[in-house]
Amino acid sequence: MPEITEAELKKQIEKNNFAKLYFLYGEEKYMVEHYAQRLIAKASAEGLRDFNFQKFDGCEADMDSIAAAVEAMPVMAERKCVAVSDLDVGALRSTDAKKLEEILSDLPDTCVLVIYLLSFNFDEKRDKTWKKFLTTANKIGVTVPFRRLSQAQIEKFICACAEKRGCTITRQNAARMLSLCGTDLQTALNELEKLCAYTGSGEITAQTVDSMTVRNLEARVFDLSKAILAGASDRAYTILGQLFQQNEEPVSILAVLSGAYLDIYRVKASLQSGFSAQEPTKYFDYARKEFRLNNAAYEAKRFSTPMIRQSLDALLEADVALKSSRGDRRLVLEELLAKLIWIAEKEKIA
Repeated sequence: MPEITEAELKKQIEKNNFAKLYFLYGEEKYMVEHYAQRLIAKASAEGLRDFNFQKFDGCEADMDSIAAAVEAMPVMAERKCVAVSDLDVGALRSTDAKKLEEILSDLPDTCVLVIYLLSFNFDEKRDKTWKKFLTTANKIGVTVPFRRLSQAQIEKFICACAEKRGCTITRQNAARMLSLCGTDLQTALNELEKLCAYTGSGEITAQTVDSMTVRNLEARVFDLSKAILAGASDRAYTILGQLFQQNEEPVSILAVLSGAYLDIYRVKASLQSGFSAQEPTKYFDYARKEFRLNNAAYEAKRFSTPMIRQSLDALLEADVALKSSRGDRRLVLEELLAKLIWIAEKEKIA
């Protein structure tokens, strides 16, 4: 059987039309786990799951145990389910790899084997071992890749999930929420669950999103960059202090802050060349982070290229100081903020 889509997998689960083997993988780990659990729930005999379901951690289980579980007959049911999480096919010893081939080549009709990856990814085009495994898996059963969703797809997914919980959220407010908590699906859904619980029913407003959503490091440092560029020194140092109180690493803070300035520089160069603010997505990895360029467009129109370059020089100096000095790393960032605010204010005066 060939590679199938999420929609086709959903139909198979709903109709109890199972293949002997399922291999679920990809960047969207939430979707991998979600559908692995749905498969397990449906493929295991209802009411007799204790007898007809076995789960193995691929990092620890041996092939003989997996083989024995697959070959065992179901108890008072048509089939049983065996699930193996995080089986690193590329790291198997030759004897285990051979045993896996034997298991897959002789899967009984009474078993549904579900292999799914939650902790790592692999390069399906370059890794020969995984490429061979995919070919074998597609002959015996089905493979389902859950590739990275675009931000637009995640926004649509968030809106649909809100409706299932008796609430509504506009695409604009879904995007607003993602800009604060990040685009990891599990994190986003946790935040949505909280927003729905707070709202109860009806529309989740922008005010609710802003007040209730927990900001990730990127969002908090973005607030820091806005304060710096606005010349709001008190607010900038307050945010920096909060980041230190929350035990954020100075190197991480600086990396995200540098990224915000790089976004502005790239958008500035793009606009000056007659392109749109989204042009950098063709050359840099902004998957699911396109909103950063829209945010940068506002600042790019306010400041000159020399000013942005001078700011980037200050950021580079701070990066070198953080990574080479044994001194007070907090002081390095505090001095950096003073320089960046001075650069931004000097631009306004000029």
